Amino acid sequence: MSGAEHDGAAAAAIIEGEGEVMLSAHAREVIDAWLAKYPADQRQSAVLAALREVQHENGGWVSTALMDAVADYLGMDRIAVYEVASFYSMIETKPVGRHSVSICTNISCWLRGGEDIVRHVEDRLGIVTGETTSDGRIFLKREEECLAACCGAPMMMVDHHYHENLTLEEVDRILDELR
Repeated sequence: MSGAEHDGAAAAAIIEGEGEVMLSAHAREVIDAWLAKYPADQRQSAVLAALREVQHENGGWVSTALMDAVADYLGMDRIAVYEVASFYSMIETKPVGRHSVSICTNISCWLRGGEDIVRHVEDRLGIVTGETTSDGRIFLKREEECLAACCGAPMMMVDHHYHENLTLEEVDRILDELR
């Protein structure tokens, strides 16, 4: 999805209705597709997919109001949705930069320079993992334990797209393309 499309999706993420936040029609459609994969009495099985969708539509993070809307839509206790959102590292519960960068530091990537890439990106952007650049352009996620692309180590994920067999020069090129 292009930046312009992502911005448009973010605008459609939630609909204010009589003092409460409701999921967009598109979010409900995506969640319904996930719900169709599970038995009717297991609606909570779609909670992670639902959170990822509303996060995507909401500029990369999920507010408490959106978690409440997901809980209501799935018929779950709100605290159960909060627990899922706070447990998984792929769900952000605070506003983040326009672009999300995750650098793998697990054994395969570590052996092939993953830690060097983390240090290089931190130095280049002037931030540390878990922070967003001052211009709001890039969010450098906390170190990722594994992104499941060991054969392409070292690697990083930028806005859900994998970049493998990286060199520092390639990392710089990728970062320069993020607007």
